[in-house]
Amino acid sequence: MEMRFVSTGSYLPEQAVDNEYLSGIVDTSDEWISSRTGIRKRRITVGEGTACMAAKAAAKAVARADIDPLDIDIIIVATMSPDNFLPNTACEVQAEIGAMHAVCYDLSAACSGFVFALNTAYSFLKAGIYKTALIIGSEVLSKMIDWNERSTCVLFGDGAGAAIVQASETGLFESVLGSDGTRKNSLTCASRYIINPLVSQDSNSTDETALDYIKMDGQEVFKFVIKTIPLTIQQVMEKSCCTKEEIRYYVLHQANQRILESVSKKLKEPIEKFPMNLDKYGNTSAASIPILLDKMNKRNMLDRGDKIILSGFGGGLTWGTTLIEW
Repeated sequence: MEMRFVSTGSYLPEQAVDNEYLSGIVDTSDEWISSRTGIRKRRITVGEGTACMAAKAAAKAVARADIDPLDIDIIIVATMSPDNFLPNTACEVQAEIGAMHAVCYDLSAACSGFVFALNTAYSFLKAGIYKTALIIGSEVLSKMIDWNERSTCVLFGDGAGAAIVQASETGLFESVLGSDGTRKNSLTCASRYIINPLVSQDSNSTDETALDYIKMDGQEVFKFVIKTIPLTIQQVMEKSCCTKEEIRYYVLHQANQRILESVSKKLKEPIEKFPMNLDKYGNTSAASIPILLDKMNKRNMLDRGDKIILSGFGGGLTWGTTLIEW
């Protein structure tokens, strides 16, 4: 069995925060942000959480697919910003959309999350275990950002994207996934500190009540991406026996315009084959690829049989590149 995309959906908070607004919070400007990143706006939630946005994106995908939610066999939510440790986000989505026959769990691979989740779903479908999967990327990164730190607060936004995929007799799916834990400190955000009857508050060198925020070595991540992603794109094309001329779009994680332009140049492919919406939404981590796919789908940019490369990269460090046939 192979796998086909059946439908997509996305949800973004209504509140848009532009660069001018941020210039009133930190020492920055629209020119500084846009010239270095390509980002001009981002959506920020004023109350809707990761599960709420995931469910709204999922509901749109279900409606467009015109399927019964009870026919969904598995729900995987890619996120690094869940609302709760328990229950998992996928179970909350299940309850909201009524997909009561689905197996549900979350997956954490930062900005590579949606591609990792898609590969996980593909494995179940190809093996004949399940027939219909709902894959979601959803993030509330605004709660993980130090809004006094201009190097990170200008980059990220909130949002959710979803896709329904089903087992199919025909299709194309080739992937290269990877991780490098030795570079784990390039992109970090700590969780709770250890406090228990055997570990007193005084034993912690760090204030256990303090919130931790996303920290990033931007130059290290940039160098990693422009070296790794073009290589993995070439690898999946070789595995699938596809040429560059056959690829209609490269749908990459929307992190930075300079990154996308650098990958385009390395591949000697026109930038027009690299759709972008980071100028409107910023970096939404695991949600960025499915949000972009949904926007492209709604604009009728995707036709059956199109060969598309999806590529995510981020904390871990992790990366995943997948060639699909729409």
